[in-house]
Amino acid sequence: MLNYIWAGMIVLGIVFGAINGNMKEVTEAALDSAGEAVSLCIAMAGIMALWVGLMEIAESSGLILKLTDKLSPFISFMFPRLPKKHKARDYISMNVIANVLGLGWACTPAGLKAMEELAKLEEERGNPAYLPGSVGTKGSKTERVASNEMCTFLILNISSLQLIPVNMIAYRQQYGSVNPAGIIAPAIVATFISTLTAVVYCKVKDRRRRS
Repeated sequence: MLNYIWAGMIVLGIVFGAINGNMKEVTEAALDSAGEAVSLCIAMAGIMALWVGLMEIAESSGLILKLTDKLSPFISFMFPRLPKKHKARDYISMNVIANVLGLGWACTPAGLKAMEELAKLEEERGNPAYLPGSVGTKGSKTERVASNEMCTFLILNISSLQLIPVNMIAYRQQYGSVNPAGIIAPAIVATFISTLTAVVYCKVKDRRRRS
């Protein structure tokens, strides 16, 4: 779907430029943007390497394990049916920590691992339709189903609280912002509200599903 949206925007821009006689500007903008994209990728690669490296150091030093223990009550609250010693808890905790620190790149591997472990948990519960890439048949229709824990984790991941929006700070610095870190306070407020909304939504839906 996104491919169609981007293709439509590109075609619309070219047609609009041709109608208004601005094809020269359109061509120059395309070339300049290509160069900017390469520069931005290089800048973001350095920042990504720094923060992912810090996450690795934190994990090796035991800091992530300590933070995971601190998050245990929250994980139990959000995932009451998830066993205490299950591997998914560690991956979910790492994902939350990375998101809070604004490390979108670092949280993705942990998020994928968490989904895999949650899928295995559903298989153990006797629900093979929850396995990645598998399908379950209901009547004449073939459907894919996500478990309650999977849905909760996905919503929590999308709405995650961010104390340090590293991505946005890097983008603002790359494009000459006078105060790149000025986004921190608004980001904390916005993501706190989104996370609070997500928690309330998940608990309400979970209660309805149980009843």
